[in-house]
Amino acid sequence: MTMLTSPTQIHHFRYCTILRGLGLEIKGLKCSKGMTMYSLAKKELGLKGNKISVYNDLAQMLGKPTI
Repeated sequence: MTMLTSPTQIHHFRYCTILRGLGLEIKGLKCSKGMTMYSLAKKELGLKGNKISVYNDLAQMLGKPTI
């Protein structure tokens, strides 16, 4: 079992979770009853654009493959 103890590890995991949720929203699914991952990414990270461009920008920030 892996533990996330440093603030940078926690932020990285959170951003990875937002990226996965945003990918599901692009496919038409909902992740939660509250804010959408799209609005959360735009608010917390200051990203602009449609869902796909926000996904691609966040994926590039994390070093993950884009759509």
